[in-house]
Amino acid sequence: MKFGFVAIIGRPNVGKSTLLNRLVGQKLAIVTPKPQTTRDPIRGILTTADAQIVFIDTPGLHTPRDLLGRHMVRGARRSFGEADLVYLMVEPAHAGDEDQEAIALLRDCKAPVFLLINKVDTVSRQEILPVIDSYRRLLPFKEIIPISALGGESVELLMAKTLEQLPEGEKIFPDDLLSDQPTRFAVGEMIREKVFSFTHQEIPYGTAVRMEGMEERDDGIVVVRATIIAERESQKGMLVGKAGSMIKRIGSAARRDIEAFLGKKVFLDLRVKVIKDWKKDELRLKKLGYFL
Repeated sequence: MKFGFVAIIGRPNVGKSTLLNRLVGQKLAIVTPKPQTTRDPIRGILTTADAQIVFIDTPGLHTPRDLLGRHMVRGARRSFGEADLVYLMVEPAHAGDEDQEAIALLRDCKAPVFLLINKVDTVSRQEILPVIDSYRRLLPFKEIIPISALGGESVELLMAKTLEQLPEGEKIFPDDLLSDQPTRFAVGEMIREKVFSFTHQEIPYGTAVRMEGMEERDDGIVVVRATIIAERESQKGMLVGKAGSMIKRIGSAARRDIEAFLGKKVFLDLRVKVIKDWKKDELRLKKLGYFL
């Protein structure tokens, strides 16, 4: 039996969450086209006949501008520091400054490191070869594997190589458990995904979701109460929308995902509140669940 932790790291928007969801076979991490969607490490558990692997999707490595950003980067670094294997995901192009900063962090990493060149379905094979050569000079990667997290190309090869590197050990989670994240956390993330999907400019990055309560009524309907936190009144206005149009759109889409996730009917009570500059306030961040 093999057991181990695999950290998935890289700069924002390289496809880490998409890969996690594909590896575990279910959507656990929210995915949007916007960078810095993931704010906390998300753990997905894959159990097979001869292995149990805990994949950790980490926030994108970037230069933080506030306390929230520092929390995100710290969470990513802590995750790969404790892993048995590290996946460094990159775009199919020569290493940029943020990629090289990530590689610098990995020079002292004791775990083996795989370089995953993602989105290979967007370029020709001839374009991949020089990218492989350029990265090979930067770090002695255990494996370099071009993949498509979205399309699934070479994911089976990645799994085979991963099992070769993981240590022997007994599984510690039940076979049917896909994540050790609390249900409330997953529901809050589904709401936040819709905020990222339906709003633009600075609004997604200035918002958080605070879960206020979740309980099942006698009639089987799950009542979810949540608040979208905004930094400014102008953001609140756009989140609510004309005659409540935007908050209704966010709520309807989130409710459908929550119902599919829980397998039950859901009543979603969603509100918006302004907490000025919450991303720069350590106490506020702790109350919202960050810095745990």
